[in-house]
Amino acid sequence: MPRDLYLAIDVGTGGIRSALVDRDGKMLAFSLQEHEQIVPQYGWSEQRPADWWSGVKATIRSVAAKVEGAAGRVAAICACGQMHGSVLIDADGALTRETALLWNDKRTAPQVADFAAAHPPESYLTATANLAAPAWPAFKLRWIADNDPQAYDRAATLLMPKDYIGFCLTGERAWDWTEASMSFLMDVGSRDWSAELFRATGLRRDLLPDIRAPWDLLGSLKEDAPAEIGLSPGTPVLVGGGDYPVALLGSGLTQPGWASDVTGTSAIVTVIHDAPVIDQAVSNVATVEGNWGSFTLLDAGGDAVRWARRAFHDNQLSYAALTAAAEKADCGARSLFFLPYLSGQRFGEAANARAQFFGLTAAHGLPELHRAVLEGVAFSMRRELSGLQGLGDAPERFVAAGGGAKSDLWVAIKASMFDAPYLIPAELECGVVGAACMMAVASGDAPDLKAAVTRMVRYDREVQPDPAWRDRYDRMAPVFDAICEESGRLYDRLDGLDG
Repeated sequence: MPRDLYLAIDVGTGGIRSALVDRDGKMLAFSLQEHEQIVPQYGWSEQRPADWWSGVKATIRSVAAKVEGAAGRVAAICACGQMHGSVLIDADGALTRETALLWNDKRTAPQVADFAAAHPPESYLTATANLAAPAWPAFKLRWIADNDPQAYDRAATLLMPKDYIGFCLTGERAWDWTEASMSFLMDVGSRDWSAELFRATGLRRDLLPDIRAPWDLLGSLKEDAPAEIGLSPGTPVLVGGGDYPVALLGSGLTQPGWASDVTGTSAIVTVIHDAPVIDQAVSNVATVEGNWGSFTLLDAGGDAVRWARRAFHDNQLSYAALTAAAEKADCGARSLFFLPYLSGQRFGEAANARAQFFGLTAAHGLPELHRAVLEGVAFSMRRELSGLQGLGDAPERFVAAGGGAKSDLWVAIKASMFDAPYLIPAELECGVVGAACMMAVASGDAPDLKAAVTRMVRYDREVQPDPAWRDRYDRMAPVFDAICEESGRLYDRLDGLDG
């Protein structure tokens, strides 16, 4: 029987996804098992790694049952997963803590503050390419050492979520460079663990396995795993990567000059470079194929559209109806501006920024209000792009994903705003496709990642910039920037009114 299927696993925050993918990147079977976040108190967020493993077993059995002869046809297994979740296991592989601190857990803020007080950014930024932040595993490990020393002392290895699943499948321990690049413990120049960063954070170097390529062979299914998941003994398992960089690969971003726009509740904008952009306002992640993604996360995204639906229509209109209303307005919404900072800003100088409409007149109606919301999010993204570009040129092309990719009008606005074509992937489960691309290379079915992506990643359509819209947005952008800057002087005074 031919080994012609790839098994992709995605250890997400909301659930486990498993999929069987064929050699051309077509998804033949898919299964999702949801799991919950544990919130012991405000700002904390945990999950049980044992729940991840239960979900992996259940979803693999589910997809295998949907494809004839799947157990003997799987050529390889590869997992990606939520980044930064910190799992500790002992020498025998037993968890030393029942729960893992997740990427969105903020309890490490005191550890970050202590580090920042002793280490100015210029002393470490060229090594880490990222500012100290509560998300990074180094600070999660520091919190465990300070607050759960027994778990820390008993531990033999720190693993990320997908690495824990890799361990359950093979018994092998490893990290890959996508996860390591955002651990705050890897030197970006050498792509190896930094003795200096371990000293600065006061952490144990022996807890971290070697850093490997995401498509490296981690090992084969261990003896008891096939019976649990219904696959053949000896099936190869890859090291895998973080869900975000693997999804970049699965959306076709393999070369500098391309950019990604993932707009869901928030928006993540990423520009691919051959080296990280060293800037306090920019975060950097090593990509699967060996480049760097310079990115920022904007709280202003689909949440602004959700707010407009609630505020103007009491949630009674569909999102399609909101788009239809916005389509009735001209480009620029009759010079109406919307600052989309309904929840402040995650990065930048004004964490307490507010949202507002500016330029409102009696001539404006709901169509202009809705279009201004869409354009306001795009203007806020444009403000960040120059920093993400570093010393390079503007992106040649964007790939869209997330719920925002479903709005033709919003995509057209962004293409014109950034003066670059937008591609929409045919398969929006980009993490699954990215994992399949790695398995194609590891199994010898593709000579390299570029060839695998060319064969397996397809696009539904390409949206070109509208020259008239582009020129209009070029004239409006400096005014938007000025409104942001002038408004910043009032945010503290607004806060004072609530005190």
